[in-house]
Amino acid sequence: MSSPTVVSIQTALSQASQQLQHISDSAALDAEVLLCHCLGKSRSFLRAWSDKPLTSEQAEPFWSLIEQRRQGQPIAYLTGEREFWSRMFTVTPDVLIPRPDSELLIEISLRLLAGQHARKILELGTGSGILAITLAAELALANVLATDLSPAALSIAQQNATNMQIPNIIFLQSNWFESISETGFDLILSNPPYIPVDDIHLQLGDVRFEPQTALVSADNGLRDIGILVDEARTHLKPGGFLLIEHGYNQHNAVQGIFNAFNYQQVATHQDLSGNPRVTSGVWNPT
Repeated sequence: MSSPTVVSIQTALSQASQQLQHISDSAALDAEVLLCHCLGKSRSFLRAWSDKPLTSEQAEPFWSLIEQRRQGQPIAYLTGEREFWSRMFTVTPDVLIPRPDSELLIEISLRLLAGQHARKILELGTGSGILAITLAAELALANVLATDLSPAALSIAQQNATNMQIPNIIFLQSNWFESISETGFDLILSNPPYIPVDDIHLQLGDVRFEPQTALVSADNGLRDIGILVDEARTHLKPGGFLLIEHGYNQHNAVQGIFNAFNYQQVATHQDLSGNPRVTSGVWNPT
């Protein structure tokens, strides 16, 4: 599709928004974010200088990104970044796009670990590292271990930790607990694959472009959750916490898995939209 003639920032945003309105519920915002990325400016700059003309050097990459967005490419992959817990993380198609609902895992973790000093935390399937890095940053005395099966994902997570100068975190390639010999963790958390293979949402929106191995799980989306809940018992200290993110309609099944493996104080927590999103339990071996 040919790029329209660009006269000013305001004109460019208007034309881009029109092009995106059929594929995005936030067409105007998408256009602003992509133009800010190209200009290296804030959204307030766009408003303050709305009549400022764009040079061809500025316009060409902008329209290229607009065209990619028209094809459905996620904004986060086009800009290479996404904010999580007030920090900006590098993301690529090798990792899931951070979502606000996952901040619930951080909120619960900080609440459960409040008042403790030396803490051992394990995150499984870290992806871009948003959860492990955020907890390491918020809990400076904690020792955090973050794992992922994907070397590409671990590279992104390590880059994020380095960029943010987070020293109290270690990254390890592992298929769930396979390469982990350490025990006595105060907290284990994970946002594992939990979407059923035949779920229609896999063909919609940003999910189409995200790594399927980080999204899809067998047994109606519960296979990996079952493995984590089972094997976490040998790695948690007595009284340690397990937190698992899951689908909005899986809380009863996930609670059943926690109960089947004899966790105590099993509870499900709601996300920003009021959907059951995270289930927690305490491991106390008898």
